[in-house]
Amino acid sequence: MDVINAKEVQVGDEVFVIYNNPHVPTVSNVRAAEVVQHPKDPNAVALFLNDTFHTIEDDDALFSSEAAAEQAYSNFINDQLT
Repeated sequence: MDVINAKEVQVGDEVFVIYNNPHVPTVSNVRAAEVVQHPKDPNAVALFLNDTFHTIEDDDALFSSEAAAEQAYSNFINDQLT
């Protein structure tokens, strides 16, 4: 899998994430996000996703391609079903 180390992203990078719908907890989608300067911390970066800034956490999975994120999601779902 093409997982990106969250500590190695830079402003301007495009990454893909598995985004859980906050309104429907059982629905997740693969979304593109841009790495941007954190709006409140000049020494940090954040994800800009769905017109919202998201702090990048250590346990966030960032992928280099949409296909890699979809494969990780598929693997996770298949593991849950077995």
